[in-house]
Amino acid sequence: MPGKSNDQNKTLWYNSTMPIIHTAVALCAVGAEKVVSNELRKLGLAVSESGFGRIRFKAELSGLYRALMGLRAADRVLLEAANFEARDFDALFEGVREIPWEEYIPPHSALTVSKVRTNRSKLEAETSIQAVAHKAAAEKLCTKWGINRLPTEHGETAELRVYIEKDQVSVLLDLSGPPLFKRGYRTSGGIAPLRESTAAAIILHSGWRRKFPLYDPFCGSGTIAIEAAMYAWNIAPGLGRHFALEKLLLGDQDTEQKLRQEFMEKVDFSRLVRISGSDSDSASVLAAQANMKRALANGGAPDSQPSFELLEMKEAKSSGEPGFIITNPPYGRRLGNTESAEKTYSEMGTLDSRFPGWKLVLITEHPGFESFFGRKADSCREITNGAIQSYLFQYEKLR
Repeated sequence: MPGKSNDQNKTLWYNSTMPIIHTAVALCAVGAEKVVSNELRKLGLAVSESGFGRIRFKAELSGLYRALMGLRAADRVLLEAANFEARDFDALFEGVREIPWEEYIPPHSALTVSKVRTNRSKLEAETSIQAVAHKAAAEKLCTKWGINRLPTEHGETAELRVYIEKDQVSVLLDLSGPPLFKRGYRTSGGIAPLRESTAAAIILHSGWRRKFPLYDPFCGSGTIAIEAAMYAWNIAPGLGRHFALEKLLLGDQDTEQKLRQEFMEKVDFSRLVRISGSDSDSASVLAAQANMKRALANGGAPDSQPSFELLEMKEAKSSGEPGFIITNPPYGRRLGNTESAEKTYSEMGTLDSRFPGWKLVLITEHPGFESFFGRKADSCREITNGAIQSYLFQYEKLR
C-alpha cells in the first residue's frame, strides 16, 4: 500500500503527551451534507457544524487520516489553520500571517491560494483576497525559514483556500491532493460522468444494504455498481492512493500505515453481493468491466462481484426478489439532445411492470423527470454533481 515518508525536515511540535485536536472541514456535494456527517460520526469523529457543502469536524492526526481514507461521499478534507474576523485587507493580512505556517509547510514546498469564496462580507474582491493571503503566508514562511522567496510551483505545492462568510475568515490547508472522488480505478468516465463521491452519496441516501440486489440499467463506466460493491465489501475508498497530508510537516508515516492496515483488515470479500449493470453502449460496458478490475487490483478475489452486460434498458427485467434500481439515466448532453433524454425517461415508465416491488433511485439534471416518467416521486432533493445542479428522485416501490 502507498505511504511515502516525510520525516526529513519535520518539526516535533506535535509530539507531545497530549494529543492535538485539529479542526478540519470536509467538502462535499451540496445536498450530501447529512450523508458525510453520518460517515464522519461512524468513523468516530466529532461533527461540529454542517451546511452548504461543508462539514466542520474535530480530529486528532489519526482522525485526519481516517477521514481521508474512509469518507466515501466527500470530495476533499481540509485543515482549518485559522478562523478570524477581517473587515479590511490589513486584518486579513495580519490574520493569515499569524498562522504558524512553519509547522505545516516544509521549506522546499511552493505555496498557492487555489480558491477564494466570499459571501456577505466587506471583503469582496476575490483576486485581491487571494493575493493578500498568499503574500502574508509567504512572508511568514520566508521569515521563519530564512529565505528570500518561496520555491516556484514546479515541485511540491501546498494549497490554501480562503472562505469568508459575514466577515469571518476561514483559512484552510488542503490535505487531500487530488480530489477524494479520484479513487484511481476509473481512467475514463465517458461523457458527463458521475463523480465517484456523488455515486456513493446516492447509494447512502437510498438506504441500500448489501442483502438486497442492486441494478443499474444505465451503468456507463460502472461507477454506481463499483461504489456499491466497495461499500458492501467495506473497502475504504482511499486505500489505493496518496494524500497531500503525506508531504506536509503534519504528516506521519507510522500513523498513516497503521490506519491503512486497520482499514485493510476490515475488508470482507466473503460478503455476497448481487450487483449488476447494463448499458446499450458496448464501449461503456467494456469500460465498466475494466474499472471493476482496477478497483480490485490491490484487494483480492471476492466470491462474487458486479456483472455488466450489453442490454437496452427497455429489455431489462427482474428475475428474482425485489431490490434497488440506482441509476444515472442519460441527460441531453450525453444523448446529444434533450428530446432523446425525455424519450428515455418516458420509456423508463415501463420499469413498473418489469421490476415490480423494486425501489427506484435516480439522479438527473432534468427537473421535469417526473412528468415524463409518468409518476410523482416519493421524495426529491437537489444535489450537485461537481458544478452540475441535479435532482435525486426516489420511488419507494415500483408497481
